[in-house]
Amino acid sequence: MELLVVIRAVSMGFVLLCVSGLWFLPTEGAGRESFSRNSSSSSRPRSVNVGALFTYDSFIGRAAKPALMAAIDDVNADQSILRRTKLNIVFHDSNCSGFVGTMGALQVMENKVVAAIGPQSSGIGHIISHVANELHVPLLSFAATDPTLSSLQFPYFLRTTQNDYFQMNAIADFVSYFRWREVVAIFVDDEYGRNGISVLGDALAKKRAKISYKAAFTPGADNSSITDLLASVNLMESRIFVAHVNPDSGLNIFSAAKSLGMMGSGYVWIATDWLLTALDSAETMDPETMDLLQGVVAFRHYTPESNKKRRFKERWKSLRSKESSGGADGFNSYAMYAYDTVWLVARALEVFFSKGNTVTLSNDPNLRKTNDSNIKLSALNVFNEGERFLQVIHEMNYTGLTGQIEFDSEKNRKNPAYDILNINSRGPQRVGYWSNHTGFSAEPPETLYSKPPNTSAEHQRLKEIIWLGEVTKPPRGWVFPDNGEPLKIGVPDRVSYKNYVSKDNNSLGVKGYCIDIFEAAIQLLPYPVPRTYIVYGDGKRNPSYDNLISEVAANNFDVAVGDVTIVTNRTKFVDFTQPFMESGLVVVAPVKGAKSSPWSFLKPFTVEMWAVTGAFFLFVGAIIWILEHRFKEEFRGPPRRQIITVFWFSFSTMFFSQRENTVSTLGRFVLLIWLFVVLIINSSYTASLTSILTVQQLTSRIEGMDSLIASNEPIGVQDGAFAYKYLVNELNIPPSRIISLKDEEEYLSALQLGPRAGGVEAIVDELPYIKALLSNSNCKFRTVGPEFTRTGWGFAFQRDSPLAVDMSTAILQLSEEGKLENIRKKWLTYSHECLMQIADKENYQISVQSFWGLFLICGIVWFIVLTLFCWKVFWQCQRLRTEEEGDEVRVSEEASSSRSGRSLRAASFKDLIKVVDKREAEIKEMLKQKSSKKLKTSQSLGETP
Repeated sequence: MELLVVIRAVSMGFVLLCVSGLWFLPTEGAGRESFSRNSSSSSRPRSVNVGALFTYDSFIGRAAKPALMAAIDDVNADQSILRRTKLNIVFHDSNCSGFVGTMGALQVMENKVVAAIGPQSSGIGHIISHVANELHVPLLSFAATDPTLSSLQFPYFLRTTQNDYFQMNAIADFVSYFRWREVVAIFVDDEYGRNGISVLGDALAKKRAKISYKAAFTPGADNSSITDLLASVNLMESRIFVAHVNPDSGLNIFSAAKSLGMMGSGYVWIATDWLLTALDSAETMDPETMDLLQGVVAFRHYTPESNKKRRFKERWKSLRSKESSGGADGFNSYAMYAYDTVWLVARALEVFFSKGNTVTLSNDPNLRKTNDSNIKLSALNVFNEGERFLQVIHEMNYTGLTGQIEFDSEKNRKNPAYDILNINSRGPQRVGYWSNHTGFSAEPPETLYSKPPNTSAEHQRLKEIIWLGEVTKPPRGWVFPDNGEPLKIGVPDRVSYKNYVSKDNNSLGVKGYCIDIFEAAIQLLPYPVPRTYIVYGDGKRNPSYDNLISEVAANNFDVAVGDVTIVTNRTKFVDFTQPFMESGLVVVAPVKGAKSSPWSFLKPFTVEMWAVTGAFFLFVGAIIWILEHRFKEEFRGPPRRQIITVFWFSFSTMFFSQRENTVSTLGRFVLLIWLFVVLIINSSYTASLTSILTVQQLTSRIEGMDSLIASNEPIGVQDGAFAYKYLVNELNIPPSRIISLKDEEEYLSALQLGPRAGGVEAIVDELPYIKALLSNSNCKFRTVGPEFTRTGWGFAFQRDSPLAVDMSTAILQLSEEGKLENIRKKWLTYSHECLMQIADKENYQISVQSFWGLFLICGIVWFIVLTLFCWKVFWQCQRLRTEEEGDEVRVSEEASSSRSGRSLRAASFKDLIKVVDKREAEIKEMLKQKSSKKLKTSQSLGETP
C-alpha cells in the first residue's frame, strides 16, 4: 500500500509539472460540445464527450483513427441508442512520446470527458491510469496489452483488447508443444516489452522450460545497435527466438538477423502479435519482406468471422480515403478493437442513462489548493458518477466486430484466443488456433466453447509448419554455443576397477567401458560435439562422486562421464541420461562348504508337502476299500485285518507293488488316476534329492542385509561410492561400523581377515563391481541375499541440458543395435565366471503350491466316484425291500401308533448298512430271486378268474 501511495505521488507530481503547457497543445475534435455541469437529472444531456489518445503516425494509429471516426458516426446515426444525446470524441496525438502523451491526456481530461479511449502505449497507460483513478474517469485501452496494467492497481483501467498474459501463455504452450527447453527473448526495453517477457518467463517455468537469455534494446534503436545485439545472441546455445517488439520498428530485427545468417535452417523465430499488425497494415505484401520472413511463426489476436466483420472490412478503404489522401493502409485487428471500444462506451451510456443516472462533474478538492500557482489544475474535474459508469461498462455483454465482448473479474476480455500463422511464400498461413479453453486446435475456438475445457497434451493439434530453410521437421532448437568453448567433460580418476573408466595417454586422455559408450553415443548424434575430457581426482583414491555431481551443478563441468550411479539426491541437481548399465547394492561375504545331513532324504519336500501327500495316500486306500469291499475277499474280514489292508494298499502304490487287484470299474478308474499322481511325485522327489546331494552347498554367517545390520560387525564399502551415505542415511548404520576400502586388494584382504583380525564381516557394493571382484578372487566369496536397491549408471548433465535427451536416445539406439553388448564384452569379460549367489536349499524343495492342481483333480474324481457308488447302493437297497417286510411294517403301524418315524428311519439305515456290507454277487442273486417271485405272482393272478 505504501508503494502505491509513493507511485501515485510521483506520478501526480510529474503531472503537475507538465500541466503548465496544457493550453498550448493543439487538439482535434469531432463535433465537440460542452455540456452543463448542472444538467437536470430528469433529462439526458444533449452531448457527451469521450477522449481518444494514441499516436496517429503508427501502424496502430493509422488503423485506429478512421475506425474511431466511423464508430462515432455510426453511433450518432443509430436512433436506437443515445437517442437524444450526441456522442463527441476528443482526439489527441501522443506522437510516440511519453511526455507529449501525458500532456495530451491532461488536455483530454479538461474537456469534461466521461471516458477516455487509449492510450496506445503501455508506458503512457501506467501514468495516465493514475490520473483516471483520481478523476474517476474510466480508461478503455484498445492497444495497451501490458499484463501489469492490472485492475487491482488501476481500478479505472479497462482493456478492450487481449491481455498479453494470455499471449505469453500461448507462446509457452507452443514451445512446450515442440518440446523445446530454452528460448532467447528479444524485446524492446519499455513497460510493454519488459513486462510481457517477464510473464513469458513465468509461463515457461510452468512447462519446465526457461528463458536462457534476455536481449533488450532501447526504443528507437538504430540498425547498428540491433545488429550488435543479435550478434551476441547468436553465440547462445538456444536457437528459439521470441521477438516481442513494436510493429513500427520490428521488421528491422529480421533484416539484421538475415545479414548475420540467423534466418536459415535450424533457427526458430516466434513473433508476437506485432508482426501480423505490421503485415496486415500494408496494402500489398512486399515480396522482399515476405522472402525475408519465410518460416517465421507469428501470433495474432483471434477475431471470429461474421457478417458484421466482413461489412466493416469492405468499407475500410473508403474510411481510410476520407482520413488521408495518400495510399490506403491495410486492415488490422486494432481497427476493430477501436471500433468496438466506441460502441462499448455508447451502449454503456445508454444503460447508464436508462437507469436514471446523469453526468455531473465537480472540482477536486486536492487540486483546488493549487489555485495560487500558475499551474491551472482547477480545469480538471472529477466525474462524480464515474464509479457507477465503470461498473456498467464492466457488466456489458454483447457481440461486436471482435466477437463476444464480456469481461471477467480482473477486467480482461473473456475467452481469449489467438491465431497461429506460419509465413511462407504465399504469405501468412493459419496453422491453428490457441485458446485458454482448449489450447491448440485446428477448429475455430468458438466451436469448442460448448465442450468441457481440455488442454491435455494428447488433444493439442496444429497443422504442418514450414520452418526456416523450408523444412517441415521441427528444429532441434539448440546448438553448441558458438563461442569456441568445447563441452567440458568431468571424468573420475579411479584407482580401482579401471576397466570402467581411467586415465590414459591416448588422444582422449581417458579410456574404459563408460568412455567407449559415451563416444559411441556421441557418434550417433546428428551434429558435431566439440569436447574435452578433464580428469577429476588426485589419482590416489577414488574421488567422491557426489562432489563430481556438485561440480556439474556448479557449471564447472558440462557433463560427468563414468560409472555414475543414478540416485534420488543427485537427480535434484543434474539431469541423467537413460541408464546404460543396470546396477544395485548387494552384500558379499565369505562362504564355506555345508556339512552333509543324515536327514537329507527329507529335504526334497516341505513339511506341508509331506503331510498332504501322506493324507492323500490314506484317502486313496480308504476309497479303494469302499469300492472293492463288496467284490474282493482281501478287503473283507475282521476290522483289524481291513485296517491293515487299507494301510498296506495305500503305501504300496508308491512303488506300484500293491498285491490286491481291483475288480470294480470305479475302483480301477480311481487307481489309474492315483498311479499317475504317484508317478509325478516320485519323479519330482528323485530330481530334487539329486540336486540337493550333487550341488555343492555353501553357507555363510550372513544371510542378507538384515542379518548384517543385526551383527554389529564392520562393513566394507568402496571409497567414493554412494553406498556409504546409503547405509548411514537410509539404513541408520553407525558410521563407526563402515570402513572405506581403496581397491580390490583391500577388498579381498579385509574379507579374508574377517572382523576379528581387523577386516570386515561383509562388503556392500554395486553389482558390476562385485562381478569383477568375485572373478578376481577365484570365486572364494559369494553374494548373500537379494539386491536391496535397483539403480543404474548414466551420464550426468547440467539441469535442462537438451543434450541429455539426445544422448538418451542415442543410448537406446546402441542397446537396440546390440552395440552396448559388444562394448561390454570388450571390457567386462572375465576369465572366471562365478555363481553370484549362494544356492539356497529351499530353492530345491517342492511345496504344495507346485502340485495343488494335481491334488485338486484327484479330489474331484474321488468325489464323483463316491457319489456314483452311493447312488448305486441306495438304488439296490430300495429294490431289496420285500413285500412281506412291507406288510409287517404296515401291521406294526396299525397295532401301535406310538412308534415314531425316527424308528422307521433307523430300521431303513440298518438295512442300508446291511446292503453295503453284502457281497456284490449276493446282491445280484437276491435281486434275481425277487424278480422271479414277482413274475410268478403276476402269472398266478392272471390265471385266477
